Amino acid sequence: MFAVGRGNGPRERTEGTGAPLITVPVELKDHGYEVLIGRGARHALAAAIRARLPSVRRAMVVTQQPLIDAGWVQTLDPGVPFEVTVVAGGEGAKTFSSLEALVRGFARAELNRDDVVVAAGGGTVTDLAGFAAAIFHRGMPYVNVASTLLGQVDAAIGGKTGVNVPEGKNLVGAFWQPAAVLCDTELLDSLPPREWACGRGEMAKYAFLGSGTPDGSILELPLADQVAQCVRIKAAVVGADERDHGHRAVLNYGHTLAHALEALAFEEGAASVPDLRHGEAVAIGLVFAALLARRLGRIDDERVELHRHVVERFGLRAELPPGIDPQRLLALIARDKKAHHDLSFVLDGPRGVEVVHGVSEDDVLATLAQMGSTQP
Repeated sequence: MFAVGRGNGPRERTEGTGAPLITVPVELKDHGYEVLIGRGARHALAAAIRARLPSVRRAMVVTQQPLIDAGWVQTLDPGVPFEVTVVAGGEGAKTFSSLEALVRGFARAELNRDDVVVAAGGGTVTDLAGFAAAIFHRGMPYVNVASTLLGQVDAAIGGKTGVNVPEGKNLVGAFWQPAAVLCDTELLDSLPPREWACGRGEMAKYAFLGSGTPDGSILELPLADQVAQCVRIKAAVVGADERDHGHRAVLNYGHTLAHALEALAFEEGAASVPDLRHGEAVAIGLVFAALLARRLGRIDDERVELHRHVVERFGLRAELPPGIDPQRLLALIARDKKAHHDLSFVLDGPRGVEVVHGVSEDDVLATLAQMGSTQP
């Protein structure tokens, strides 16, 4: 952790091109916040903090070293004195040890509820820093500045924070809503191809949660509008079910198998498991969910092919990695946080995407076999 002086003060809420930022409200029962989207959105940080948290005295910016090396963290200005603390990157950084190091850093900096945490980075940073903010002094405010496509269309919005354990992804966490979210599309200019894949997998999911026939037409829009369209869908779902009592589960479409695939990577001795980014795993999970829905008589062959088409339109593959034990995947699926004492899946059907309980193990194993999962 190192100290940084005050920045240059707030700038106008416009994109680098002079175009206005897109504002998407997240309307909740007792509170709400805005998501600001567009080129240069990070420069609205001081204004957002001043508008939502006028009594804030100091800020702690939590970020990753590559973002400092790229120079863009130095352009952040919370409008109050601040320090910067660096966390490791990747899902492997979302651990109890990382969380402990972060909150101990907050304590050494003598942060309190009159201060603010600024989570500047991808989903790992917003999940970890948001959880730290949720539990430090039993809750302090935080603002997300999302730097990846995955973070901008999904991870930074909605208030789900947490860390991973060897038994699964995001099994420990809290609902803790940010005071504001800034999605600066300028930060995506240098995003590596596989980080684009992470976000595209979530965008493919939103194609099935929005209105109309699912397709990839969102890709024809300007990038800020692509992000905004996904944010609007998520904001509507979160507003209707902030704490995941029912309807919000549709946001997990494609994620049950995806999380099981990702959980394999957390297991000891799992070095042979193919490297899958989150969005790549979600794409596989979407097609798996379609095949399972067809097996259960919920959708037809044409709808399954539509899932394959949408996934391909977003530049993703839907094949299950070879050599994965279906029984192991089944065990991980059953342990996933969305399972309510039975096998539960988010599946497409006549009424659209919804939660389906009581799916049989035989149907899951048969669908995995159909996708090529066999005993290694």
